[in-house]
Amino acid sequence: MDNPKIVLIGAGSAQFGYSTLGDIAQSETLKEGKAEIVLHDINPTSMGIVAKNLQDFIDAENLPFTLSATTSRAEALKGADFCIISIEIGNRFELWEQDWKLPLQYGMQQVFGENGGPGGLFHALRITPPILEICGDIEKICPDAFVFNFSNPMSRICTTVNMKFPHLKFIGLCHEIASLEQHLPKILNRSWDSLKVTAGGLNHFSVLLEAVDAQDGTDLYPEIREKAPDYFATLPTWLPEMIASAERSAGEEKPTRPWHERSLFKVILEKFGLLPITTDSHFGEYPGWAWDVVDHEGIVDFYNSYKRFVLSTKPKLEIKLTERVVPVIDGIINDSHYEESAVNIPNDGLIPDFPSFMSIEVPAQVSRSGLRGREIGSILPPGFAGLLYNQVAIHRLTAETILTGSREIALQALLTDQAVNKVQAAEKMLDHMLTLQNRYLGYIK
Repeated sequence: MDNPKIVLIGAGSAQFGYSTLGDIAQSETLKEGKAEIVLHDINPTSMGIVAKNLQDFIDAENLPFTLSATTSRAEALKGADFCIISIEIGNRFELWEQDWKLPLQYGMQQVFGENGGPGGLFHALRITPPILEICGDIEKICPDAFVFNFSNPMSRICTTVNMKFPHLKFIGLCHEIASLEQHLPKILNRSWDSLKVTAGGLNHFSVLLEAVDAQDGTDLYPEIREKAPDYFATLPTWLPEMIASAERSAGEEKPTRPWHERSLFKVILEKFGLLPITTDSHFGEYPGWAWDVVDHEGIVDFYNSYKRFVLSTKPKLEIKLTERVVPVIDGIINDSHYEESAVNIPNDGLIPDFPSFMSIEVPAQVSRSGLRGREIGSILPPGFAGLLYNQVAIHRLTAETILTGSREIALQALLTDQAVNKVQAAEKMLDHMLTLQNRYLGYIK
């Protein structure tokens, strides 16, 4: 494909713009095609700063890309082949803390408050409407474009987009699947290339479903179940390396504890026989009983460290692969038919009894025609499937709230959630949040 046009929506964020250009810069396919990169953001000042730094980097590295920036979405989207969305609404951490702490004040035992529970609902109600507006423009201006979403709450956003724009090529991507490549070779004392693994579920609520020897098909899960407890009990770091490195540099590295931020992780491994691909902070947002077993101290430590890292660390421009979107774009352009290990796409029968519009996280074959997910219903254990099925109603009601602006349906979405066990408190909490965040939630009546 000559001059593939890639539009970065939300490019006023240096972190997003820098890392995505670094990803694009390591792609031989996009360099050979002399990709056109367009930055779009509603904030011209921050976007202008990012654009200048990106252009300086392109010039210094002699990269064969053309770069432009515009606040006009119509101009940005004209002729687009690929659109990448990474937006947030308002002050990210201030609103996140409201999502997390206000429900706690009303007695709701939710964990983390970003993707699941009441906090996940409020986050979705804020951020999804502007993403729907973006998708509406894409459907009108460049309906054949592939659209990639980085924003959270991933599965609620993707499910709502699937309901509103069923023909859009909308794909959610999250890098947490990389935890398997980080840990499994060490647990099994094998190279990553010698393994064939399948993970699936919902974004931030996904588990390893199968692990076999790539050559002879030997089931490796019994060995994982045997060796994983000792491995994770002595894991030397409890933070993603980029954050842990910043902590060490600041002389603030926390001492490790056995199973730090993996108390719920340990329960899932022991009681369900399954290895989660994420830690307590995210996985704990979904099961109603998670509050009783998660590592609350570890979750708070992680949040505070992550917040400090984001607010104090200056983003770097490097030719370095940080997200999976560029390999997927390469696979589409080259019609490679390779398998991407985790994408968020409409169910369409991949898990029986799930509605077709429900966004699930599964492996998918990547080709010019799009992404074809792998069916996982036959290997989905009944116990974990039961945890997933509860989310179907919550996701549907979240989407219907966004699409209708109905307070009544928003309350139903809360009362369907296992983290909510108080009716009057839930209703008061909802009204409190609608008032507190009226600037973003005023459409709900």
